Amino acid sequence: MPTTRRALIAGSAAVAAGTLLGAPAASAQGRPGQNKPTVVLVHGAFADASGWKDVARILQCDGYQVLAPANPLRSVSADSAYLASILATLTGPIVLAAHSYGGMVITNAALGNPNVKALVYVAAFAPDQGDTLQGLQLQFPGSRLGPEALDFRPYGEGVDGYVKPAVFRDVFAGDLPKATTDVMAVTQRPGDVRTLQEPSGAPAWKSIPSWYLVARNDHLIPPAAQRFMAQRAGARTTEVNASHVAMISQPRVTAAVITSAAR
Repeated sequence: MPTTRRALIAGSAAVAAGTLLGAPAASAQGRPGQNKPTVVLVHGAFADASGWKDVARILQCDGYQVLAPANPLRSVSADSAYLASILATLTGPIVLAAHSYGGMVITNAALGNPNVKALVYVAAFAPDQGDTLQGLQLQFPGSRLGPEALDFRPYGEGVDGYVKPAVFRDVFAGDLPKATTDVMAVTQRPGDVRTLQEPSGAPAWKSIPSWYLVARNDHLIPPAAQRFMAQRAGARTTEVNASHVAMISQPRVTAAVITSAAR
């Protein structure tokens, strides 16, 4: 193979590897992203990474490298280990932002990773050691996500929970158009119900600065529960008039909280 062609292929591979792994390939050439952390966006149950698309676009336009991986939604320990393995492939500082159940995951996955400089909770669970999802959700009144709102479907050795389409908009995304939530309801990714009772480990927020965006009109995690978790974690807190999916209905406010943490 001619030397010039080998050099071109090697250069292209290096750039691709840097992009995939979150390495600051663009920064090395002085393009946007220089000296900025990689922002990792983690979705929760009954959703997927597409819920972050507007926030991701805003962050990218501001020069941030963004990664929004799939959350397996199988168990707290397995999901946290999976995210931790992804974080281990990234170089440089990282800001972790999570929605809903994703907060449980980042709280565990970030522990012991010196690259993670900030945690951002967007209407998310911020557990202490020993906390469970169900315990935090029911600690304060107001959640409309009970067994009667779920469809249960066994798979293998587990059982998945889905929010029933008839109540999806009210429980999950009351400030989005019905045409949008109708599609979200039938494309939702379920969570294994075992995650509800699985206790969380030692929390990363005890050693990593945290931010919290409280959704005042949340019908899944009561706002009182969000304020309790934010205060306990010592998080810098912002409130917004939004349903549970604040990152979808209020992407600019969400992105502003993330960039505040990144700075």
